[in-house]
Amino acid sequence: QAQLVQSGGGLVQAGGSLRLSCAASKDIFNDYGMGWFRQTAGKEREFVAAIDWNADNTHYADSVKGRFTISKDNAKNTMYLQMNNLEPEDTAVYYCAADPNGASQAMGVMPAKYIALWGQGTLVTVSS
Repeated sequence: QAQLVQSGGGLVQAGGSLRLSCAASKDIFNDYGMGWFRQTAGKEREFVAAIDWNADNTHYADSVKGRFTISKDNAKNTMYLQMNNLEPEDTAVYYCAADPNGASQAMGVMPAKYIALWGQGTLVTVSS
């Protein structure tokens, strides 16, 4: 039984917007730090954004600051990544992540291989 279920993604032109969603079980949503990573062919999975277990703090990769916003909806046990002003360089498979370390800063520096839970991945393609 999948614990993180992603939706969203697709094809968009440069400058456009997309929103990714990640639905989690209630215990994970309430207790785990959650975030987003992305990966392109032949490259390691890289950190994009993270949010504390209580949503008090967020943390972003420099490449997406000011364009992407991470948030949580407690009523829906769902985390979101709103992506605005998309660039072709944002093209990747995006993965939802969750870890018992609830701090967003931790997910920003933790090697991806140590992250406890992953979503199934969703492709985002930005055309120029």
